[in-house]
Amino acid sequence: MTASDRQVTGTPPDAVSGESEGYTRGLSSRTIQMIAIGGAIGTGLFYGAGGAIEKAGPALILAYLVAGLAIFVIMRALGELLTYRPVSGSFAEYAHEFVGRFAGFATGWSYWAVWVATCMAEITVAGKYVQYWFDIEPWITALVVLAVMFAANLISVRLFGEGEFWFSAIKVIAILSMIAIGIGVLVFGFGHAVNPTVTNLWADGGVFPNGFGPSLLVLQIVLFAYVGVELVGVTAGEARDPKTTLRKAINTLPFRIGLFYVGALIVIMSVASWRTFHAGRSPFVEVFEQIGIPAAAGIINFVLLTAALSSCNSGIYSTGRMLRTLSLHREAPAKLGKLSSRHVPYMGITASAAAMVIGVVVNLISPDKAFAYITSVSTIGIIFVWGMILVCHLLYRAKVSRGELPASDYRLPGAPYTTVAALAFLGLVVVLLFFDESGRTAVVVGVVWAALVGIGYLVLTRLEKGEATAESAHL
Repeated sequence: MTASDRQVTGTPPDAVSGESEGYTRGLSSRTIQMIAIGGAIGTGLFYGAGGAIEKAGPALILAYLVAGLAIFVIMRALGELLTYRPVSGSFAEYAHEFVGRFAGFATGWSYWAVWVATCMAEITVAGKYVQYWFDIEPWITALVVLAVMFAANLISVRLFGEGEFWFSAIKVIAILSMIAIGIGVLVFGFGHAVNPTVTNLWADGGVFPNGFGPSLLVLQIVLFAYVGVELVGVTAGEARDPKTTLRKAINTLPFRIGLFYVGALIVIMSVASWRTFHAGRSPFVEVFEQIGIPAAAGIINFVLLTAALSSCNSGIYSTGRMLRTLSLHREAPAKLGKLSSRHVPYMGITASAAAMVIGVVVNLISPDKAFAYITSVSTIGIIFVWGMILVCHLLYRAKVSRGELPASDYRLPGAPYTTVAALAFLGLVVVLLFFDESGRTAVVVGVVWAALVGIGYLVLTRLEKGEATAESAHL
């Protein structure tokens, strides 16, 4: 039964499951746990943290803590919705149910655009990482990476899961190794680092060396480093025992943020002064080189390539599922809802991969300016999606309190106050976008995208009215 059928027949939403959507439960608990870990670790930490440290100094650690708290609230809110009704469409489905059809339409297409734009960026940088070892044009690598990830996602959900498991494992090993080596340097004096000491966190200009304002502005950079953590919600329709598995994955989020982000940054800025790190250079490479680890740049380059492959893999997976959800709601062409004999949304995956090829073309034509606009879609789009999760959670809780829906046994602590606080935080980040050139670009692109979504919805409703009129005239 499709989503549109449920709307007509009044089938209770809690009757919907992964199997009734046509999917199979091919993702094990082990795979979901690693997807949850890998979703929160990407190039934002391995590469982008250098520029963030340069702007905020040790205050970046506090920024990651604050943003991490907001992300945890968002994920616990999503977790409560997922235990109420675990579906592959996740936040788009909840937007449909609790806010309305336009909200579901906008959420689904915005999330699809977020991952398409992200994948365009990742396959492009993958080409640059490969150039470190081989003299191959970046667009060729981008095309090969996209083709391999596309094929893997077409074969089975299990192959996607296994790929993501090992991609995530490499990222985790890299961070844990850096933390362990860094602690060895601090405690036992290993390596050749100059003056490694925890006092570097406050002795060189204080915790806020550039002032509170620049430290506040870095929140927008920090927040987008967490993009991908919500991917766990998309796996709900294909996870084995989703209510238990997803709960475990979300519960470990504070530990993951504390270890992989806060812990890593504490070690990095203890081994070397924050003034050592700059934009355009991985802080991991800087630390490894200061310690005296041979081939440090090559090691981190391999990890960065892994992170790009992981992001592309996840993007193809999530966009294919989101297009199918939109199709089931008759908000995307019906063909995009088709499943293969392996229960994979092959048409949605194919359409998404075709859109990502634009990234390869852009890389050939205008790799800088055009790309800034494309990646801005993911910037503003993910804020909207996360905000919609929180709004849906507030409306769900209101229905529970009125006795209209069953309460979940996995509740967000402190709600609705924590939900409102997280919404306010996202609002603050939107305001901060206006104080940065790239942020203002994201806002402009966001307005254009909102207009396109609005026009698309108007066209959809008009077409449906026309069909309804023609059908009634025929009868």
